Amino acid sequence: MNYLEALNWRYSVKKFDGKKIPSEKLHPILEAGRLSVSSLGLQPYHLLVVENTETIQKLIPAFYNSSQISTCSHLVALVSKTHINKEYVDNYFSHIINERGVTLEQLSSFRNNINSLLETQTQKELESWSEKQSYIVLGSLIMAAAQENIDTCPMEGFKPEILEDILKVDKASEKIAVVLALGYRAEDDSFQNFKKVRKPADKFIKFF
Repeated sequence: MNYLEALNWRYSVKKFDGKKIPSEKLHPILEAGRLSVSSLGLQPYHLLVVENTETIQKLIPAFYNSSQISTCSHLVALVSKTHINKEYVDNYFSHIINERGVTLEQLSSFRNNINSLLETQTQKELESWSEKQSYIVLGSLIMAAAQENIDTCPMEGFKPEILEDILKVDKASEKIAVVLALGYRAEDDSFQNFKKVRKPADKFIKFF
């Protein structure tokens, strides 16, 4: 199906059927996240993919609504950086140099732009910026999943301290911004039968 059909088909699943997503379906979805839009290309985030059923079950107490977690195939935690230091930026530029065959001197203007961002933003502003970047990735994952006929449910209602302890997140430099449950909708999830309700186009879009 095309992307508009996929968006009409998808909904935030309330209960999955427990069936596992095959790797040939899962990996393109994760790759879409990796290729997602990223301001300055810095990708101040990464993904933690939980596929082990026992580990998923351990995570259930961290969520306020557990029906999706207890029945999903995979759980993806989007981890955003709370601190972006010189080492992180140095590694980023080393990667660009290796991939594109350019020199650091050729990238000096770009490097200065990034340094300016890091120097002029407060720690709270940088943390917010990083978290917003991870939500762009979330959108890419949801869109890709829909086109693969994989169901999803983005989740913000969780206790981060439990998730971050179990998933061994480095709390000194990063945090879990949002979580995405993936799987296949259960037959008895009545929400799949509801008509999608969104603002009409004339209330949502204005042209100037």
